[in-house]
Parts: sequence; structure tokens; C-alpha cells
Amino acid sequence: MKQQVIKVHPGDNLVVALRDFAEGETVELDGQEMELREGVPQKHKFNEADLQAGDPVLMYGVVVGKTTRFIPKGSRISRDNVVHKANLYRIGERHTDWSAPDTSRFQARTFMGYHRADAQVGTRNYWLVIPLVFCENRNVGLMKQLMLDELGYRQKTGYALNVRKLVREYRSGAALTAILETDILEPDAEDPDERLFPGVDGIKFLEHTGGCGGIRQDSEALCQLLAGYITHPNVAGATVLSLGCQNAQIPILEAAIAQRDPGFSKPLFVLEQQTSRSERQFIADAVKQTFVGLIQANACVRQPAGLDKLSLGLECGGSDGFSGISANPVLGYASDLLVALGGKAILSEFPELNGAEQELINRCVHTADAEKFVTLMETYAQRAVASGSGFDMNPSPGNIKDGLITDAMKSAGAAKKGGSSPVTAVLDYTEPALRSGLNLLCTPGNDVESTTGLAGSWANLIVFTTGLGTPTGNPVAPVVKVSSNTALATRMADIIDFDAGTVISGEATIAARGEALLELLIEVAEGKQVRAELLHQDDFIPWKRGISL
Repeated sequence: MKQQVIKVHPGDNLVVALRDFAEGETVELDGQEMELREGVPQKHKFNEADLQAGDPVLMYGVVVGKTTRFIPKGSRISRDNVVHKANLYRIGERHTDWSAPDTSRFQARTFMGYHRADAQVGTRNYWLVIPLVFCENRNVGLMKQLMLDELGYRQKTGYALNVRKLVREYRSGAALTAILETDILEPDAEDPDERLFPGVDGIKFLEHTGGCGGIRQDSEALCQLLAGYITHPNVAGATVLSLGCQNAQIPILEAAIAQRDPGFSKPLFVLEQQTSRSERQFIADAVKQTFVGLIQANACVRQPAGLDKLSLGLECGGSDGFSGISANPVLGYASDLLVALGGKAILSEFPELNGAEQELINRCVHTADAEKFVTLMETYAQRAVASGSGFDMNPSPGNIKDGLITDAMKSAGAAKKGGSSPVTAVLDYTEPALRSGLNLLCTPGNDVESTTGLAGSWANLIVFTTGLGTPTGNPVAPVVKVSSNTALATRMADIIDFDAGTVISGEATIAARGEALLELLIEVAEGKQVRAELLHQDDFIPWKRGISL
């Protein structure tokens, strides 16, 4: 008989429903039977003992909320009877002893990657076209329109929409209902891969809304982020379009690049429109220089590299009540494997570490990093409150509907992505990950702002766990989508790459699925395309500090 409920930690007073339960049903827990006082939907929780008003609510072995009234045992835990509460934290004695997982299966493994002059290794070989200010977005879009198809990078979707059918229906006088019932889905044309530069995986055209206006710090942070992308191991070179008068000046970008890579030697072309003869000439020059850069990038070839050259971004979004007990622990195990092999893992989303701070502080190898983590968390929390919000408001409507009713509950599960390894570095937004081991990176919980930051800190792969589904991708780092439940993996197979739901069904262990996930990551590092890449999902949103959870 399949397991129907789970108590995640022995010290918890909450139990997770693995299926829908009706009022009056009896569940068995630790050899004891309990009658449920009300229906409990799958992924939601109920209490195993009476709780008085003001009692702490425990899950994952930590406080994830407090009760607002008496809750008799066997009741559904909801926003009606529980509010957010998290434990206080402090810097004290740290415990960095670690029982690393068995890595014998991966010890001799390598992947074929792109070796860069700064000793980084890329999993992709991209060319970037970047606006230094939003005024150049149109010109970037024009270059994209002019270049992609001509160079053999047509963005295939796997399907086509025959809009001409709708035009014919309309002109024939068809009723609105007939138009809505018209089947316009068709297979996409199976064009042969005729890329002029087969060694270049793609040309990525970024757009953003920054570079001017706002405050000077926004433009400086944008330059730091763009420098992170230009120096990214998955990037062969870049074309940068500047207007000229904006806050994000070319020297600021150049200084940020030099800070990251003093010996920077990738091809880089920076053009300023206000010094050009005309817009036409400006675009023509940008296209010609990009073409020359592509010739250089095309000469790059994959060569063997150790798994220690992988830098794995850890992300979650559209989380559900199973994320913290399947997908996130599976990713945490894969993260631990990679760290034990000498690689890097980067755990982001600071609003979703609220309540897990003490554990992460205790795992910091260096006191300075523990202090930096506390400062970043406290500053972020204060800015959120000052803007009229707070970490307690982080759970989205989708999170709440699927059982994550407090930020501390969501965070305790989200932190599982970081496994159990020691924290070797704490990074502020846009800082590059330089130390092997687990890095903590200050980003918002917002999916795209966070993945944008992970790539800016040199993650050459990103794993994104989800319980509800999301198409999120990134322009330079492959984003591997992991589902917390098999129903999602089946229903949204066009965006999910890996199913961790077999942990919930009892068909697989966390360790087994963690090893399988690392196997997939090695394939992706060598060029296997993930769903987000096949869908050309190139999401890029820089973070403006203090206004996003």
C-alpha cells in the first residue's frame, strides 16, 4: 500500500497529506490511527495533536508559523488558523562537519565543455547582443530580426499557427464561434540545421528597462550584471549598444568587466549611437562587427573538463506542498554530489530563506560570511518593510492554494535545494561565485530576477524546481525544470525535463533521483538541449534592489 501521509521530521507537529482526504477519514501515522475532523486536500497539512492559540507550528524540524486559535487534532492547517512566524537567529558556534554523499559513481566523469582563457569552462557557446540602456532595445530587436533567420538560427517552436485560416474564415463571414473552433495548430516546418556558424550555439539578444532614470546605483548594478554575462563561461563574446548620454556609461561597464576578469580577451564590440552618422549606419556597423565576432566564436570547440568546472544555480518557483519533500531535496542531493566533486552550487532567493537562517549561519565556514549573510538578510527585510511589504507576504496565491501558507513554511522547503554541505561563500547580487562549494547569493524570490542573477554570478547550469509549472529560461545558462509531482510532469511535458514525483509515490529514493538528476546535468553540460532552450525561453529581468520579493 502506498504511503498516504508523511511526517517530514520527527519533531514536527504537522503531517502532509499525499492524497485528498475527506472529513471523517481515518489515517494511520506511526502505528496510530487518527480521524480527520475536516477534509484535507493533497499537499496540505493537518495537526497530529491539539494546538492551543499561540502555539508554534513545526515542519522540517523548525518553526514555520503560529496558531491564531485552538486547533483540535486532525484539522486542516490553513491561513484561517495559522500565521507566519520564524525563529530568531544569531551568529554563534558553527558546525561545518559534513557527511558527504558517495561520489564513487561520478569520480572519473568528465564533460565536454568550452574552455575559456580565465580557466572557466562553458556548457554553451553563445554570442550576446546587449543594450546598455533601454533606449537601444529597438535596435537590438532590429538586429535580431535581421540576423537570426539569415544565419540559420530560426526560432523553431515545434508547432506553427496558421493565422491565414482565421483570415479566410473572417472574410467568408464565419460566426465568432466558428472562428474559435477553427483548428490552426500545425506541425512546424522541419528545416535542416543550416547554421552558418555551427560552433555557435546561438545569438542571444537581451532587452531590459534599465540604464537610465531611477537612481545611479541601479545603473551601476546593471553594469555589474551585464559584465557578469559578458564574462560568463557560456559566452564567447558580445556586442554592446550604447546611446551615449545614459547613466550606465561605457567606462562603468568596462571597469566591471576588468574587475571580474583582469585579463579579459573575448571579442567585445561597443558601439555608441550618438557618435554614429545615422541609425542605418549604426545598425550596419553593429551587424558587421557581430558577424566578425561570430567567425571568431565559431572557432571554439568542446574539450574534456572535470565536473569541478560545473557551477550549478539552485532555483525554485511555482512551488507546491510537495516541493520541499521531493524536488528540492532531490536537487539538494545532486548539489551535495557536485560540491563533493569540487564543483560549485549557488543557492539564491533570500526571501525564501526566512526561517532557515540559523541552519545556514551554522553551516558557514567563515565568520565573515556568516556576518555578511545576516547583514544582507536584515537589510533586505528592512527594505521590504519600508516599501510596505515584508517576507511574510512572499507566498503567492498559487503557493497558498497548494499548501504553502506561510513564508517560513515555504522557505524551510526551499532551503532543501542547498543540500547539507558547508557554506563556503556569501555573495551580494551580481558578485561572481569564485569558491568551490555552496555559495549563498542574495536575489529576490521572483523567478526571473533570481535566475537572471544566478547567471550573472556565473552559474553555467541552473536547475529550477517547480510544483505548479513554469516555462522560465535564461539567455545564457540552460535551465533544467524539475517537477515535484508526476501529475505535473505528465501534464506539462513540454516544459518539464525531470520528474522528482516518484519520491512522493515511493517508487524512488531522494538519493536515487539525485544521482539521476546529476546524470542529466552532465548530458546538458555537453549540449543536450532542455525544454526551455527548445522553446527559446530567454527570460532576463535585472533586479532593482529593495522592491521585489
